[in-house]
Amino acid sequence: MSAQAQIAYITPEEYLSLERQAEYKSEYFDGEIFAMTGASEAHNQIVANLMIEIGTQFKKRPCKVYANDMRVKVSPTGLYTYPDIVAVCEQRHFDDEQKDTLLNPTVIIEVLSSSTADYDRGTKFEQYRTLDSLKEYILIAQDKYHIEHYVRQANHQWLLSETNDLQDTIELPSIQCSLAVSEVYDKVEV
Repeated sequence: MSAQAQIAYITPEEYLSLERQAEYKSEYFDGEIFAMTGASEAHNQIVANLMIEIGTQFKKRPCKVYANDMRVKVSPTGLYTYPDIVAVCEQRHFDDEQKDTLLNPTVIIEVLSSSTADYDRGTKFEQYRTLDSLKEYILIAQDKYHIEHYVRQANHQWLLSETNDLQDTIELPSIQCSLAVSEVYDKVEV
């Protein structure tokens, strides 16, 4: 007779207490904690390029851009996650006085890997869509030139445009920025 392992339910408060002291980042959903893995060189370069491009366009504007370490709480579903890039141009709202868990991202960007692509396109995006503040969601491949850009429309619809052309520019109307695809992939070997 085999014994079944019981997974203890972790409350969001317990997760945050553990996470704020942890050496490595973890996501949280439905009482469970999920360790995050490290990123590749290409992934890190794309994130750095995005920080430069968006950060430069945010100069002298009240907007902020965060990379990797800004936790986002998807309040309607209870997911706590660390998007690769988060941008917000409105008043920022946080989960508590620690100001390390953002509640109202305007734009979320995820850099895809073979292990996260299905999750980022599927379940994670489904949860992100419950955020009223989210206006745009961008998925960037790291192993080829390919960007998917979703823009919220009326009646809970999302419009997808995609490109694999380094000469294209992606307009982000919700934060009044543009991303040249060639700059997103600068110094990235695909």
